[in-house]
Amino acid sequence: MKGKICVITGGTDGIGKAAAQRLGLQGARLLIQGRDGVKGARAVAELKERTGNSEIEFLQADFASLADVRRLAASVRERTARLDVLINNAGGFSSKRNLSQDGYELTLAVNHLAPFLLTHLLLDLLKASSPSRIVTTASGAHKGARIDFDDLQSTGRYNGMRVYGMSKLANILFTRILARRLQGTGVTATCLHPGFVRSQIGRGIEGVGRSIFGFLSRFARSPDKGAETLVYLASSPLVEGASGGYYFDCKEIAPSLAAQNDADAQRLWDLSAKLVGIA
Repeated sequence: MKGKICVITGGTDGIGKAAAQRLGLQGARLLIQGRDGVKGARAVAELKERTGNSEIEFLQADFASLADVRRLAASVRERTARLDVLINNAGGFSSKRNLSQDGYELTLAVNHLAPFLLTHLLLDLLKASSPSRIVTTASGAHKGARIDFDDLQSTGRYNGMRVYGMSKLANILFTRILARRLQGTGVTATCLHPGFVRSQIGRGIEGVGRSIFGFLSRFARSPDKGAETLVYLASSPLVEGASGGYYFDCKEIAPSLAAQNDADAQRLWDLSAKLVGIA
């Protein structure tokens, strides 16, 4: 990865930070996104010390704001004229229905709409830098989920796990249709299930669920283990040219039937484009 330029969202802790360390050790230049400036500065300092790589920079952006996503894309463009890897890793979970700064249901906004928009805004850089890769962190939580097109903003009875699962299903459907649209460009799109990982995503869980999550986390994977497939898809020559797949433990596996629905993928794409304000 020496000489390669990578953008990693959610790169200040958990899987994203572990992936940044691995890629940094391989010599990649890293632009990592997070919403907390103090935490971001600390993460960059730690990563530079652990990797011996000075080409690591923090870019602040809150994925609950589409304006921040646009500013993030502009910041990337100010710093580089090429982009080899875009890693859409930032995500969140909420036990209660909250709204993004744009008035959208928060989990959908952060987990799907933000990476959807960021990918669109950086796509020409990725195409100009081909062969290049887009890797998105999905989850096995998509199984059993469906896209509720009649209530995409989850205004009805709210269930945090159901909404989270729907957002992860959206990640896979997005990857599926993106890969198809990118055929012939030299840009690939893949997604992954990192496994159940000890991470900060549980901070959005409240009540008894928080205690249960804390207990189960004792048996969860480390962030470094969870990052293995992410780094594999971002850097391995074994998946050069592979596109559209869903991976777990560095192997392509079949997602749920709902995640293979091309009609839903296209419908979601069209709705998402309207919500984020792109043609």
